[in-house]
Amino acid sequence: MLNTDADIAAVKAVERAAAKRRRAAAHAAHPDAGARIAANLLSTVSLPEAAIISGYCAMGDEADPLPSLLALAAGGHDLCLPVTPKRGLPLSFRLWRPGDALERGVWDIPVPPATAPDAEPGVLLVPLLAFDRKGYRLGYGGGYYDRTLAMLKEKGPVLAIGIAYAAQEVESVPREATDQRLDWIVTEDSAIRTDE
Repeated sequence: MLNTDADIAAVKAVERAAAKRRRAAAHAAHPDAGARIAANLLSTVSLPEAAIISGYCAMGDEADPLPSLLALAAGGHDLCLPVTPKRGLPLSFRLWRPGDALERGVWDIPVPPATAPDAEPGVLLVPLLAFDRKGYRLGYGGGYYDRTLAMLKEKGPVLAIGIAYAAQEVESVPREATDQRLDWIVTEDSAIRTDE
């Protein structure tokens, strides 16, 4: 039985290694996943009109949200990308349009330049290592998205959408009190509305 956050953190560390292997295999098996994810997102998830939508730049074998972002921009949504701060802080966001130049941020993650306007998204497309149907995600261990979602939810409604391969689903993600739920998980196979 997991009694402490330290116990949960240890289990998460072990599960991250297995999740990375599953994601790598799914990435190799589904080169068209980004386009299929976009089709499922646009046909199933009802997005607030005029919402600013945060995406991310896929790194390595992460499920690619770019086809979704291109379609959302074509549909009139403003887009932004996250900027990773020092550990312990929430993400910040800068406006971005397809074709805009990016620069290297923390861990070489592409980000809009510091001259890009700040933004506050109402919808977040979120990367992950594993997910369950209750909407919990296994991330990379920094807690950035959990802190960010908690901060944004204090200000008003926010829609959190995990972007993943279907093979990243697990029965149950170990969770801590600070872990934030996702409202949807969209994969190359389907869009899953999560519930508690």
